[in-house]
Amino acid sequence: MRIAGSSANHPSCRFLITKVCSSKMLMNEGNDFIGSAFIWDSHSGFESRPDARLEQLETWRSAGVSYLSVNVGYDVRSWENTISTLASFRRQIRSLGDLYILVETVADIDRARKANKLAISFDIEGMESLDGNVDMVSFYYDLGVRQMLFAYNLNNRAGGGCHDKDVGLTRFGRDVIAQMNSVGMLIDCSHSAYKTTMEAMEVSADPVIFSHSNPRGLVDHGRNIVDEQITGCAATGGVIGINGIGLFLGGSIAPEAFVDHTVYVAELVGAEHVGLGLDYADEEEAGDIDDVFQANRDYWPPDQYKDSIGGFMSPEKIPHVTEQLFSRGFSQSEISGILGGNFRRVAERVWKESDF
Repeated sequence: MRIAGSSANHPSCRFLITKVCSSKMLMNEGNDFIGSAFIWDSHSGFESRPDARLEQLETWRSAGVSYLSVNVGYDVRSWENTISTLASFRRQIRSLGDLYILVETVADIDRARKANKLAISFDIEGMESLDGNVDMVSFYYDLGVRQMLFAYNLNNRAGGGCHDKDVGLTRFGRDVIAQMNSVGMLIDCSHSAYKTTMEAMEVSADPVIFSHSNPRGLVDHGRNIVDEQITGCAATGGVIGINGIGLFLGGSIAPEAFVDHTVYVAELVGAEHVGLGLDYADEEEAGDIDDVFQANRDYWPPDQYKDSIGGFMSPEKIPHVTEQLFSRGFSQSEISGILGGNFRRVAERVWKESDF
């Protein structure tokens, strides 16, 4: 912005110049920080199907993301689709080995980062992918699944979903937790019912996470989580990943809205329990998601999802998120944790080397 002549001495102009300069300094600080930051996105939002375009992973890599958890199945689709999607994604990622690496350990993520490659493992949204068989937990773990949640919005054989009757864990759900603890798979409480999540926090020997959930104290939506869930998760040593979908942020996908939710959780339980769970899908994938959405409205009840979900905040906005975090007074160490260090800490504690 240029301000010419003596008008530049006017107090309002001096204030404007100071504000613009401060904004530029913060943006530069955010960009500089991102250049060396370890960034962990705990959940991708594109459709889990065998023909999904994995070229879109470049959005995360080019944004400087170090690690991404890619969804390979959810309760809306059959457990057979999860198997087929896993097979396809493993093949596609290996064929793009100059850009992406399938990882099993945090040390693998560090090696990928040194090679300027995006580290990837998988997650599953809903335990119907187990088909009622606890032995499937170790099977999926050996194929790269590092986190799994209980129920996708509706109740299932393991427990309750957030848009259904509020029920707790079933016997099967408790057995699954024990097996997940045994193999080293992260227990994810996103999309799940209040009672199920609170019971999971009591039962699990390991920290639990909400991979992509926002505080209901800011936006009253059934998919968001209440303060007791946030404090319960933190008490286990877990992390809440802030979701970048507009509907859950209050109608905006601006970094400012995203950081509002980050601040809320950080003030409630501490910055060490906040992370990124963007749930991002590009425009082409968003159209596919809308088709599934319209065909399966039971999973997305009309009273909660009247129109659009409000878009997705892209990983490309992470520098702007970082700028906002600096402007809100977070320290460099706190921001490092939010961007990736906090989820890394939990993974280092929970993940185990596969026996496969």
